[in-house]
Amino acid sequence: MAVPLGIAALLLTVTGITYAVEQPDPTDADFLSPASEAPIGGRALADALRAEGVDVHRTTSTLDAIGAAYEGDATLFVPVPGVSHPDYLRMLESLPASTRIVLVDPPARTLDTIAAPVAATGRRWAAKATEPGCALDEARRAGTAAALRQRYEADGERCYDAGLVRTRWSAAELVVIGANEPFRNDRAGEHGNRALAVGLLATKSTVVWLDLHELEEPPAQPVDPPGSEEPERESSEDPSGEGVVGGDPGSGESGEGRSGNGSGQSEGDGDNGAAPPSEGRNPLWDAFPDWFWAILVQLALAALVVAVWRARRLGPPVSEPLPATVRGAETVLGRGRLYRRAKARGPTADILREAARQRTAALLRLEPDDDGEALASAIAAHTGRPRDDVDDLLYGASPETDEELVALAADLDALAHEVGAPPVRTDEGEQR
Repeated sequence: MAVPLGIAALLLTVTGITYAVEQPDPTDADFLSPASEAPIGGRALADALRAEGVDVHRTTSTLDAIGAAYEGDATLFVPVPGVSHPDYLRMLESLPASTRIVLVDPPARTLDTIAAPVAATGRRWAAKATEPGCALDEARRAGTAAALRQRYEADGERCYDAGLVRTRWSAAELVVIGANEPFRNDRAGEHGNRALAVGLLATKSTVVWLDLHELEEPPAQPVDPPGSEEPERESSEDPSGEGVVGGDPGSGESGEGRSGNGSGQSEGDGDNGAAPPSEGRNPLWDAFPDWFWAILVQLALAALVVAVWRARRLGPPVSEPLPATVRGAETVLGRGRLYRRAKARGPTADILREAARQRTAALLRLEPDDDGEALASAIAAHTGRPRDDVDDLLYGASPETDEELVALAADLDALAHEVGAPPVRTDEGEQR
């Protein structure tokens, strides 16, 4: 029984490690790079877009990518949103209506930090190929695709069992997909992955491809969204000079009414359909990749199996040779020294008296009794001792000193020898 459990634990561990090794590392320079032909690269997708007449513009800076996308009629493709600095990602809200933003598997912490109108919900261990189940043209044309790994909640179109959502972030169109498989070289040929990836990115004449794989440094000073370099205008309705900065005076958005995240939306405004950040979420879940938690669970299960295996015998008891043979006298001497060190005269006396009672009862062929009346009477009749002396010897008070304990042990031994000897008779022939 232990062998199958060990094999199962080994298989679970190997499965977890294999899964972790096969999962692509987003910080790898080849991951979804338009110039990489590696299995996890995106060269095949870039070539497919060019074949559709789409101009692929590669950049390695989030700020440069936003600036290029701000010109309009462009799709901003962000394969690794987790490495872009939040101060830059917040600027995505300022992109024009002719821009589509495509984020690939953004972490829940990133979505909450930039106050995106999308919230991450449940997550699978691996991507699953499902039917679109929506009216989005790109999804309907692609059909079944491996787009379901991370699920999202948003006000708008939801496809592939919420693995892909489309909504509006202020004016710009926002598409979030929870799996990277449709964009990779090695998975593009499966199901409708290539058709889905090309469909999502080919709706505009230009694709601005952010090829960034290292954590981005924060801006040295506050940056304004592209196109916000208009001179500061004073609102005629605010004589104090604290009017709208870089906005429409008639919009009622003052510098004090903006939220601190630079999104240009007041804290109480919910018109853009933003999903509230997940409350009470432990940031530790987002601090490590998913494969780390998967391996941790596998190791915990393996440890539990080993603990169950070692904690009990899976079969009948078997005799085993002792590692060493200890003589009975040595055992008695050792236990006696322990009792002496603990000054346990009472428990020691109880053990000696119980042994004497069992021995004498066996010699007299008596059944053990609770109160000891029959045993004391039989011993007194057999040995000729006064009954009170026998009762005090077998059931008396505990000794107060070591000398009293030694004397009690000698008296009990003598009593047992007397009980084992033949009965003593007087001259008149009576038993003494």
